[in-house]
Amino acid sequence: MTKPTGLDKVSRRRFMGRAVGMTAAAMIAGPAFAQSAIEDIITSPGRGVWDDQFDAQSSRSVAQTTTRHPIASADTIGFVERAIFDYQSLISRGGWPFVPATKKLRMGVSEPEVRILRQRLIASGDLDPNAGLSNEFDSYVDGAVKKFQARHGLPPDGVLGSYSYQALNVSADIRLGQLETNLVRLRSMSGFLGDRYVMVNIPAAQIEAVENGSVVLRHTAIVGKIDRQTPILNSKIHEIILNPYWTSPRSIIEKDIVPLMRKDPTYLARNNIRLFDNQGNEVAPETLDWHAEKAPELMFRQDPGKGNAMSSTKINFHNPHAVYMHDTPQQGVFNQLMRFESSGCVRVQNVRDLNTWLLRDTPGWNRQTMEATIASGENTVIALTEPVPVYFTYFTAWASGDGVVQFRDDVYQRDGVDELALR
Repeated sequence: MTKPTGLDKVSRRRFMGRAVGMTAAAMIAGPAFAQSAIEDIITSPGRGVWDDQFDAQSSRSVAQTTTRHPIASADTIGFVERAIFDYQSLISRGGWPFVPATKKLRMGVSEPEVRILRQRLIASGDLDPNAGLSNEFDSYVDGAVKKFQARHGLPPDGVLGSYSYQALNVSADIRLGQLETNLVRLRSMSGFLGDRYVMVNIPAAQIEAVENGSVVLRHTAIVGKIDRQTPILNSKIHEIILNPYWTSPRSIIEKDIVPLMRKDPTYLARNNIRLFDNQGNEVAPETLDWHAEKAPELMFRQDPGKGNAMSSTKINFHNPHAVYMHDTPQQGVFNQLMRFESSGCVRVQNVRDLNTWLLRDTPGWNRQTMEATIASGENTVIALTEPVPVYFTYFTAWASGDGVVQFRDDVYQRDGVDELALR
């Protein structure tokens, strides 16, 4: 995209002046003329250039980072190999400059640091070189910053804060190493994954539902904490439970529930969690010593309902780690930047969309029957007619066919580079 010339700017000012004048005249003339005048403005030949190059610049930049291409595919290997070649070439030319994190830069400011920022964004392909090297944080820089943020898993707000600066100032050679590390991971998954499959990418805290080589659904996820990591695994989703009971893992009983009971003896009752011995007999919480050194050797089971830890859904697949995917009553957690909050299981935003897709080939189940069952509150186990492969993976870098390269923090420090660890 070329930078507007001085003549373009004059034309734009004339257009805006004409638009304001026409609108004012329209209000005096009456509603019918006003509507006609507004339509004239909207359909004006000059509006396309003005809108395309300025107002729509930022939204288009973010849209460039999205793709229907799955991460775990043979094509992605070729895209990453091409990105590696490009980064090697970039490094041979000196890489990109360090951007001083002295100010919170945003649209409208004019600072010497913006010139360095422009150099950095041009080097990584986020900003068109034709935008130039001025001190102005204009709409071109705003769009480039948003694109950079989106492909690094940051909120694309166009404001340079501490997280954006940290991502900007990871050197090109470290990013090259990150691409090379993930190329090995991608090659290890280069076989046939299934006509339909679900892939959880842990560092991105994101889920892809893939069909016939294309991403049909993409879900935000919550994955395991650094000290309670979500495991890498391959399995098949064989059942969905609506209105599930939740049975607490031993780790949560010891680390979370027992300390809460010591502070608040009503915690279990308030959260509809009941205790059972190995004979299936219910045990009253008040009969136990919650200050004992060892947690009770009992099953802690939460009844179905609105406050259930898995809310509407549990998605089961066989694995040695006793993890699963599920809904959550705390939907606000999906808006967090750092979505590494679980004890190993994976929470799924908009899980009912995923349920519908998974149950598509299971007779008697569609969106309507699923919603009616959830509304009933009845615990219901549904066996999938055709199990769907599921993969829990760990990709901190990948690329798409349009040359957009994605990077994420190395949340579990498996890339072996301190600069890539979780910020």
